[in-house]
Amino acid sequence: MRLDRLSLYLIALALALALSGCGSAPTSQGAMLSNAVRSTVAVTPTSSLAQPKSAVANPSRLIIPAIGVDAFIEALGMLPNGDMATPTQHPWEDVGWYNSGPRPGERGSAVIDGHLDRPGAYPAVFWRLRAIHIGDDVLVLNTNGKKLHFHVTRIALYTPQNAPIQDIFGNKGGTYLNLITCAGDWIQSQHQTT
Repeated sequence: MRLDRLSLYLIALALALALSGCGSAPTSQGAMLSNAVRSTVAVTPTSSLAQPKSAVANPSRLIIPAIGVDAFIEALGMLPNGDMATPTQHPWEDVGWYNSGPRPGERGSAVIDGHLDRPGAYPAVFWRLRAIHIGDDVLVLNTNGKKLHFHVTRIALYTPQNAPIQDIFGNKGGTYLNLITCAGDWIQSQHQTT
């Protein structure tokens, strides 16, 4: 997924319910993204403070009941050209967590990406992401068996030139889970989306 060449579709999620024994989160609005087209919806976290890194395990599954997503989460880094990697084990069915950033449930912007479609414009894991609504539930299961519960707080569409990369990946002002995919039309000759 080339962040500098694709339109991005971002879902911002506020932590709603996390690990037991957590306090309530301060009211804040999620805002993150750079270099893309902006359509923003903000919602407030309803409970749970972010956990320190050692208290949160790696994510293993992403479940979004409203759009039928139940996907394995691969840990991903950056490609040599600086782009975020995309899933490789099962590229069209899995999602990828950017493991150089926070884990879902930790303070900061945890980022999970997934393909919108596959070659030939056939649906992939985030095909129905455009049908998600503010308030929909998003669950992240961790390798330690704990379930983190998020609510969709904002939906945004960005052009590559305007996607707020620092906000998507680097916002430290709260606990965020940002789901990203590409949007637009598949260009077969360039192996990318407009």
